[in-house]
Amino acid sequence: MSLLDKPLNAADAYVSFLAHQDMPVLRQTAKQLASLRESADSVNAKRLAAVVLGDPLMTMKLIAHLQAVRHSSQNHDITTIDRAIMMLGVSPFFDAFSDAPTLEGMLGSHPAALIGALQVIARARKAAHLARDWAIARHDLDVDEITVAALLGEAPELMCWTFAPALMTRVKRLQAADRNLRSSVAFRAVFGVGKVDLQIGLINAWNMPVLLMTLLDASHAENPRVRNVRLANNFARHLANGWDDPALPDDIDEIERLLHIGREQLLLRLGTPAEHAHRFNPADE
Repeated sequence: MSLLDKPLNAADAYVSFLAHQDMPVLRQTAKQLASLRESADSVNAKRLAAVVLGDPLMTMKLIAHLQAVRHSSQNHDITTIDRAIMMLGVSPFFDAFSDAPTLEGMLGSHPAALIGALQVIARARKAAHLARDWAIARHDLDVDEITVAALLGEAPELMCWTFAPALMTRVKRLQAADRNLRSSVAFRAVFGVGKVDLQIGLINAWNMPVLLMTLLDASHAENPRVRNVRLANNFARHLANGWDDPALPDDIDEIERLLHIGREQLLLRLGTPAEHAHRFNPADE
Protein backbone atom coordinates (compact mmCIF):
# COMPACT_ATOMS: atom_id res chain seq x y z
CA MET A 1 0.00 0.00 0.00
CA SER A 2 1.33 3.42 -0.95
CA LEU A 3 0.38 6.58 0.91
CA LEU A 4 0.68 10.20 -0.14
CA ASP A 5 2.74 12.33 2.21
CA LYS A 6 3.24 15.33 -0.08
CA PRO A 7 0.71 17.32 -2.15
CA LEU A 8 0.42 16.55 -5.85
CA ASN A 9 0.31 19.25 -8.49
CA ALA A 10 -3.21 18.83 -9.90
CA ALA A 11 -6.62 17.29 -9.27
CA ASP A 12 -6.04 14.81 -12.09
CA ALA A 13 -2.90 13.55 -10.35
CA TYR A 14 -4.81 12.91 -7.13
CA VAL A 15 -7.61 11.18 -9.01
CA SER A 16 -5.16 8.98 -10.91
CA PHE A 17 -3.55 7.94 -7.63
CA LEU A 18 -6.70 7.46 -5.56
CA ALA A 19 -8.93 5.81 -8.15
CA HIS A 20 -6.55 2.88 -8.59
CA GLN A 21 -6.09 2.05 -4.91
CA ASP A 22 -7.59 -1.08 -3.39
CA MET A 23 -10.28 0.40 -1.19
CA PRO A 24 -10.46 -1.12 2.29
CA VAL A 25 -13.63 -1.91 4.20
CA LEU A 26 -14.43 -1.62 7.88
CA ARG A 27 -13.22 -4.53 10.00
CA GLN A 28 -16.80 -5.06 11.15
CA THR A 29 -17.91 -5.33 7.52
CA ALA A 30 -15.22 -7.93 6.79
CA LYS A 31 -16.32 -9.98 9.81
CA GLN A 32 -19.99 -9.79 8.86
CA LEU A 33 -19.30 -10.86 5.28
CA ALA A 34 -17.09 -13.74 6.44
CA SER A 35 -19.89 -14.93 8.72
CA LEU A 36 -22.50 -14.65 5.98
CA ARG A 37 -20.31 -16.52 3.52
CA GLU A 38 -20.50 -19.59 5.73
CA SER A 39 -24.21 -19.76 4.90
CA ALA A 40 -23.97 -18.34 1.38
CA ASP A 41 -26.62 -20.72 0.04
CA SER A 42 -29.28 -19.10 2.20
CA VAL A 43 -28.11 -15.48 1.99
CA ASN A 44 -30.00 -13.12 -0.30
CA ALA A 45 -29.11 -9.77 -1.85
CA LYS A 46 -31.21 -7.81 0.63
CA ARG A 47 -29.28 -9.23 3.61
CA LEU A 48 -25.94 -8.44 1.97
CA ALA A 49 -27.12 -4.96 0.99
CA ALA A 50 -27.83 -4.15 4.64
CA VAL A 51 -24.19 -4.90 5.47
CA VAL A 52 -22.84 -2.94 2.51
CA LEU A 53 -24.96 0.13 3.24
CA GLY A 54 -23.55 0.30 6.75
CA ASP A 55 -20.10 0.94 5.30
CA PRO A 56 -19.53 3.85 2.86
CA LEU A 57 -16.19 2.35 1.83
CA MET A 58 -17.81 -0.97 0.94
CA THR A 59 -20.54 0.90 -0.91
CA MET A 60 -17.95 2.71 -3.03
CA LYS A 61 -15.99 -0.50 -3.56
CA LEU A 62 -19.03 -2.45 -4.76
CA ILE A 63 -20.28 0.18 -7.19
CA ALA A 64 -16.80 0.79 -8.63
CA HIS A 65 -16.33 -2.98 -9.05
CA LEU A 66 -19.69 -3.44 -10.74
CA GLN A 67 -19.00 -0.62 -13.16
CA ALA A 68 -15.62 -2.17 -14.01
CA VAL A 69 -17.01 -5.64 -14.76
CA ARG A 70 -20.40 -4.80 -16.25
CA HIS A 71 -20.91 -5.95 -19.82
CA SER A 72 -20.71 -3.27 -22.51
CA SER A 73 -24.11 -4.35 -23.81
CA GLN A 74 -25.78 -3.56 -20.49
CA ASN A 75 -27.56 -0.27 -21.11
CA HIS A 76 -29.34 0.06 -17.77
CA ASP A 77 -27.44 1.66 -14.89
CA ILE A 78 -27.50 -0.09 -11.53
CA THR A 79 -27.94 2.59 -8.87
CA THR A 80 -28.90 0.69 -5.72
CA ILE A 81 -26.95 -1.81 -3.65
CA ASP A 82 -29.41 -4.70 -3.64
CA ARG A 83 -29.72 -4.51 -7.43
CA ALA A 84 -25.92 -4.37 -7.74
CA ILE A 85 -25.58 -7.56 -5.71
CA MET A 86 -28.32 -9.27 -7.71
CA MET A 87 -26.51 -8.28 -10.90
CA LEU A 88 -23.24 -9.79 -9.66
CA GLY A 89 -24.75 -12.82 -7.96
CA VAL A 90 -24.18 -13.83 -4.34
CA SER A 91 -21.27 -16.22 -4.95
CA PRO A 92 -19.37 -13.82 -7.27
CA PHE A 93 -19.96 -11.09 -4.69
CA PHE A 94 -18.24 -13.12 -1.99
CA ASP A 95 -15.44 -14.11 -4.39
CA ALA A 96 -14.78 -10.47 -5.26
CA PHE A 97 -14.68 -9.07 -1.73
CA SER A 98 -13.67 -11.86 0.65
CA ASP A 99 -10.04 -10.71 0.84
CA ALA A 100 -10.62 -6.96 1.05
CA PRO A 101 -8.14 -5.09 3.27
CA THR A 102 -9.55 -3.40 6.35
CA LEU A 103 -9.40 0.28 7.18
CA GLU A 104 -8.26 -0.47 10.72
CA GLY A 105 -5.42 -2.63 9.40
CA MET A 106 -4.29 -0.08 6.83
CA LEU A 107 -4.29 2.85 9.25
CA GLY A 108 -3.06 0.97 12.30
CA SER A 109 0.13 3.06 12.39
CA HIS A 110 -1.83 6.28 11.76
CA PRO A 111 -4.26 6.44 14.71
CA ALA A 112 -5.22 10.08 14.17
CA ALA A 113 -6.09 9.33 10.54
CA LEU A 114 -8.10 6.27 11.57
CA ILE A 115 -10.13 8.42 13.95
CA GLY A 116 -10.61 11.00 11.20
CA ALA A 117 -11.78 8.34 8.73
CA LEU A 118 -14.19 6.82 11.26
CA GLN A 119 -15.64 10.27 11.95
CA VAL A 120 -16.26 10.78 8.23
CA ILE A 121 -17.91 7.35 8.04
CA ALA A 122 -20.19 8.28 10.94
CA ARG A 123 -21.04 11.51 9.12
CA ALA A 124 -21.80 9.66 5.89
CA ARG A 125 -24.08 7.25 7.74
CA LYS A 126 -25.91 10.17 9.32
CA ALA A 127 -26.26 11.88 5.94
CA ALA A 128 -27.63 8.69 4.38
CA HIS A 129 -30.15 8.28 7.21
CA LEU A 130 -31.32 11.88 6.87
CA ALA A 131 -31.44 11.75 3.08
CA ARG A 132 -33.52 8.58 3.18
CA ASP A 133 -35.93 10.03 5.74
CA TRP A 134 -36.41 13.18 3.70
CA ALA A 135 -36.81 11.23 0.46
CA ILE A 136 -39.59 9.20 2.07
CA ALA A 137 -41.24 12.42 3.26
CA ARG A 138 -41.01 13.79 -0.29
CA HIS A 139 -42.46 10.57 -1.76
CA ASP A 140 -39.31 10.18 -3.86
CA LEU A 141 -39.50 7.68 -6.71
CA ASP A 142 -36.53 5.65 -5.39
CA VAL A 143 -35.31 6.36 -1.86
CA ASP A 144 -32.55 3.75 -2.20
CA GLU A 145 -30.86 5.83 -4.89
CA ILE A 146 -30.93 8.88 -2.62
CA THR A 147 -29.46 6.81 0.22
CA VAL A 148 -26.54 5.57 -1.88
CA ALA A 149 -25.78 9.02 -3.26
CA ALA A 150 -25.65 10.50 0.25
CA LEU A 151 -23.25 7.75 1.37
CA LEU A 152 -20.99 8.56 -1.59
CA GLY A 153 -21.03 12.28 -0.81
CA GLU A 154 -18.09 11.91 1.57
CA ALA A 155 -15.98 9.87 -0.87
CA PRO A 156 -13.20 12.45 -1.46
CA GLU A 157 -12.46 13.08 2.22
CA LEU A 158 -12.75 9.40 3.10
CA MET A 159 -10.33 8.38 0.35
CA CYS A 160 -7.90 11.09 1.46
CA TRP A 161 -7.98 9.99 5.10
CA THR A 162 -7.28 6.45 3.91
CA PHE A 163 -4.51 7.09 1.39
CA ALA A 164 -3.19 10.55 2.35
CA PRO A 165 -3.38 10.46 6.17
CA ALA A 166 -0.49 12.88 6.74
CA LEU A 167 -2.08 15.51 4.50
CA MET A 168 -5.50 15.14 6.09
CA THR A 169 -3.93 15.45 9.54
CA ARG A 170 -2.54 18.81 8.42
CA VAL A 171 -6.03 19.85 7.29
CA LYS A 172 -7.41 19.02 10.73
CA ARG A 173 -4.64 20.98 12.44
CA LEU A 174 -5.53 24.06 10.41
CA GLN A 175 -9.16 23.73 11.45
CA ALA A 176 -8.25 23.15 15.09
CA ALA A 177 -6.25 26.38 15.05
CA ASP A 178 -9.19 28.33 13.58
CA ARG A 179 -12.67 27.00 14.33
CA ASN A 180 -14.17 29.41 11.81
CA LEU A 181 -12.05 28.03 8.96
CA ARG A 182 -14.29 26.18 6.52
CA SER A 183 -13.29 22.60 5.85
CA SER A 184 -13.22 23.22 2.09
CA VAL A 185 -10.79 26.12 2.55
CA ALA A 186 -8.51 24.11 4.83
CA PHE A 187 -8.58 21.19 2.39
CA ARG A 188 -7.60 23.38 -0.55
CA ALA A 189 -4.83 25.04 1.49
CA VAL A 190 -3.16 21.65 2.06
CA PHE A 191 -4.02 19.69 -1.08
CA GLY A 192 -3.99 22.58 -3.54
CA VAL A 193 -7.28 21.42 -5.08
CA GLY A 194 -10.92 21.46 -4.01
CA LYS A 195 -12.85 18.49 -2.64
CA VAL A 196 -15.46 19.01 -5.34
CA ASP A 197 -12.77 18.63 -8.01
CA LEU A 198 -11.73 15.32 -6.46
CA GLN A 199 -15.32 14.16 -6.17
CA ILE A 200 -16.04 14.83 -9.84
CA GLY A 201 -12.76 13.22 -10.87
CA LEU A 202 -13.27 10.08 -8.80
CA ILE A 203 -16.87 9.65 -9.94
CA ASN A 204 -15.72 9.83 -13.55
CA ALA A 205 -12.71 7.56 -12.96
CA TRP A 206 -14.91 4.92 -11.34
CA ASN A 207 -17.40 5.31 -14.20
CA MET A 208 -20.23 5.79 -11.72
CA PRO A 209 -23.79 5.51 -13.04
CA VAL A 210 -24.99 8.75 -14.61
CA LEU A 211 -27.88 9.07 -12.17
CA LEU A 212 -25.57 8.93 -9.14
CA MET A 213 -23.27 11.44 -10.81
CA THR A 214 -26.23 13.77 -11.27
CA LEU A 215 -27.41 13.37 -7.67
CA LEU A 216 -23.94 14.43 -6.47
CA ASP A 217 -23.63 17.34 -8.89
CA ALA A 218 -24.30 20.65 -7.13
CA SER A 219 -24.82 22.36 -10.49
CA HIS A 220 -28.22 20.61 -10.62
CA ALA A 221 -29.32 22.26 -7.37
CA GLU A 222 -32.75 23.10 -8.81
CA ASN A 223 -33.52 19.36 -8.81
CA PRO A 224 -35.21 18.42 -5.48
CA ARG A 225 -33.46 15.03 -5.44
CA VAL A 226 -30.05 16.70 -5.76
CA ARG A 227 -30.97 19.20 -3.03
CA ASN A 228 -32.09 16.30 -0.85
CA VAL A 229 -28.63 14.69 -1.07
CA ARG A 230 -26.67 17.94 -0.80
CA LEU A 231 -28.59 19.20 2.23
CA ALA A 232 -28.26 15.85 4.02
CA ASN A 233 -24.48 15.88 3.53
CA ASN A 234 -24.21 19.53 4.57
CA PHE A 235 -26.41 19.12 7.64
CA ALA A 236 -24.56 15.99 8.80
CA ARG A 237 -21.19 17.70 8.35
CA HIS A 238 -22.24 20.79 10.28
CA LEU A 239 -24.06 18.81 12.97
CA ALA A 240 -20.85 16.88 13.65
CA ASN A 241 -19.52 20.13 15.15
CA GLY A 242 -22.45 20.36 17.56
CA TRP A 243 -25.88 21.98 17.55
CA ASP A 244 -24.26 25.38 18.01
CA ASP A 245 -22.58 25.24 14.59
CA PRO A 246 -23.23 28.62 12.90
CA ALA A 247 -24.19 27.02 9.56
CA LEU A 248 -27.11 25.00 10.95
CA PRO A 249 -29.77 27.77 10.90
CA ASP A 250 -29.28 28.26 7.15
CA ASP A 251 -29.31 24.49 6.63
CA ILE A 252 -32.61 24.17 8.48
CA ASP A 253 -34.13 27.02 6.45
CA GLU A 254 -33.26 25.12 3.26
CA ILE A 255 -34.49 21.78 4.59
CA GLU A 256 -37.81 23.39 5.51
CA ARG A 257 -38.19 24.65 1.94
CA LEU A 258 -37.31 21.21 0.58
CA LEU A 259 -39.80 19.29 2.72
CA HIS A 260 -42.58 21.91 2.90
CA ILE A 261 -43.32 21.21 6.55
CA GLY A 262 -43.67 23.51 9.54
CA ARG A 263 -40.64 24.54 11.56
CA GLU A 264 -41.76 22.87 14.79
CA GLN A 265 -42.43 19.58 13.01
CA LEU A 266 -39.07 19.79 11.24
CA LEU A 267 -37.14 20.41 14.45
CA LEU A 268 -38.81 17.39 16.02
CA ARG A 269 -38.00 15.30 12.95
CA LEU A 270 -34.35 16.35 13.18
CA GLY A 271 -34.18 15.49 16.87
CA THR A 272 -33.23 19.02 17.86
CA PRO A 273 -32.45 19.26 21.61
CA ALA A 274 -34.86 21.54 23.47
CA GLU A 275 -32.05 23.78 24.67
CA HIS A 276 -31.05 24.56 21.07
CA ALA A 277 -34.49 24.74 19.42
CA HIS A 278 -34.84 28.49 19.99
CA ARG A 279 -31.90 29.16 17.64
CA PHE A 280 -33.85 27.67 14.75
CA ASN A 281 -37.31 29.05 15.49
CA PRO A 282 -37.94 32.35 13.68
CA ALA A 283 -40.73 33.19 16.11
CA ASP A 284 -38.21 33.27 18.95
CA GLU A 285 -35.68 35.51 17.20
